[in-house]
Amino acid sequence: MSTQICIDEALTEYIAAVTVREDPVLAELRRQTSELEMARMQIGPEQGQFMALLLKLMGATTCLEVGTFTGYSALVCAQALPEDGKVIALDSNTEWTDIGRRYWERAGVADKIDLRIGDAADSMRAMLPAAAGSVDFMFIDADKPAYPTYIELGNELLRPGGLIALDNVLWGGAVIDAGDDSDDTVALRALNEAMLKDERFDISMALVGDGLTLARKR
Repeated sequence: MSTQICIDEALTEYIAAVTVREDPVLAELRRQTSELEMARMQIGPEQGQFMALLLKLMGATTCLEVGTFTGYSALVCAQALPEDGKVIALDSNTEWTDIGRRYWERAGVADKIDLRIGDAADSMRAMLPAAAGSVDFMFIDADKPAYPTYIELGNELLRPGGLIALDNVLWGGAVIDAGDDSDDTVALRALNEAMLKDERFDISMALVGDGLTLARKR
C-alpha cells in the first residue's frame, strides 16, 4: 500500500528554505502584492520556481497566461523563457496589472510580455486561427467556472506535446468538503472529474501551491 506524506506548514517552510531561489525583483513584487486585499490570488515562490523549471525542461518559447493579477507568474515565465520567448498575458484589471508592468520593466523582461486587457476568452478567440498550435505552455489562474472554456480554447492554441497548468484545483481542501457548494468549489470539483476522463491530455495533479493539474496535449 502506497502512502502520501502529510505536507504541513512546518514541512512546507522547510521545503521552501532548502529549494527556493527567488529573484530579488520577484520577492519584492510578492511582498507588495501581499499588502493587497486579494493577495491570496498570487502564486507562491515554490510554485513559480516549479513552473519555470517546466518551461526550461520543455524548451518552451511561447507561454499563454490566463489571469495575470499583479504579474508574478508572468514575470516567472518571462525570466524562464529564452531571449526570443514571449508571454501573452490576459487579464481584465489594469489596476493590478499596472503593478506588474513596473516590475517587468525593472527585471528587464517587459519586451517579452504581451499584456492584453479584456475578456480572456474573447482574447483567446481573437488569436485563432492564426495562432492555432503555436503555444508551448498555458497557465490558467482565473475565474474558476470559466476553466472549461479556457481549456477548450487553449487546446486549439496549444501545440501537440504542449502543457496546460491549471491552478487552485484543490481550493484549500474545499473540493473534498461535501458541505461546500459554492460556485467556485462546485466548478473545480467538476473540472477535476472532467480532466480525469479527458483523453486528449495526459494528466497529473501536483501537490504544489493550492494544487496544480498538469495536462499535456497528446
